[in-house]
Amino acid sequence: MDKRKKGSSTELRLMIVGSSGTPQFLLTNAILGREEFPEDTTTISDSRKYIGELAGRRVAVVNAPNIYDKDISRPKRKRELRRSKCLCIPGPHAFLVAFDIEDISLNDMKAPKLLRKRFGRHCLRHCMVLLAYDGNLEGAALEKRVQKTDWYLRELVEKYNGRFQVFSKNWRDRSRDRELLQKIERMVASLGGGFFSSRTFQKAEDFVKKEEKRLRKKRSAEIEKAWTDLEKQIDEDKDVYTNNVGAEIRAKAEMNNGWLRTSLARGLGMGFVVGAIMGALFGSIEGPGGMVFYGIIGGAVGGSAGGTAHVAIKHMEDRVAPPARLNFNSIFINRFFAAPRP
Repeated sequence: MDKRKKGSSTELRLMIVGSSGTPQFLLTNAILGREEFPEDTTTISDSRKYIGELAGRRVAVVNAPNIYDKDISRPKRKRELRRSKCLCIPGPHAFLVAFDIEDISLNDMKAPKLLRKRFGRHCLRHCMVLLAYDGNLEGAALEKRVQKTDWYLRELVEKYNGRFQVFSKNWRDRSRDRELLQKIERMVASLGGGFFSSRTFQKAEDFVKKEEKRLRKKRSAEIEKAWTDLEKQIDEDKDVYTNNVGAEIRAKAEMNNGWLRTSLARGLGMGFVVGAIMGALFGSIEGPGGMVFYGIIGGAVGGSAGGTAHVAIKHMEDRVAPPARLNFNSIFINRFFAAPRP
């Protein structure tokens, strides 16, 4: 039993069919705005699906072999018809039947009967005729030709409830995109806003879901292994990162730690005391005021030098162990307080 169902408000599914020649493939290029089929393509041996946009709306375009193609065996045609339904599940929002406006054949006039047989009795309700033209003819002139001038075109369109649209064979011409989309959307809205479905489309959907479930089950072990490998890789990367950070922390700790800071503080204090004594001694030459003044200066200079020297000497002591180490105080006193030579 044929029926209509509510469809997606985002993706528009379009089934493009043709009875012969290039029109349906030119129409696919025109809708997608890119050359999926070379200009001289007249037939394909398999069904195909393409995703793109028409005037800003996401579309899924499905092409099947020409419905009157005699170069394909009957079993293959039947299989590809089924495949086209599988590619368009749960059902197309519109069937776009493509013809060449300059070359309407007898098969084109008989196409509606075959469409009903292959897709369902009520599929023509969801059909729109698309007429390919070449050149720069005005839209109004083309529509007048279809509706009033060429009787065979008018008769063809009437078989599809009078719905038609013209399109350029040059897919780079985007001037009619918005008009085509609006016509398709109005047709879908007039049918309740749903997509076409039939027993064969429902059957196609059931088999696709069944196969999808089978493949998921078959590949579950592969998926599990992929997750395990990924987790293992994450753990390895985490270890590498942790080790790198640990090495950086160790290097910083070796260069600066509480022990070194205590040693520096001691060096500053000792340097300050010794420097103050030296300053006071030199300042005594100028009297009590000089002792105070030079004592302060000597303490500051001695503190700075003492801290630096103490740390430097301490590092040297850590790296070199001479037979007899000299105390820093003895070095300082021997250098500055030794008796002058005669």
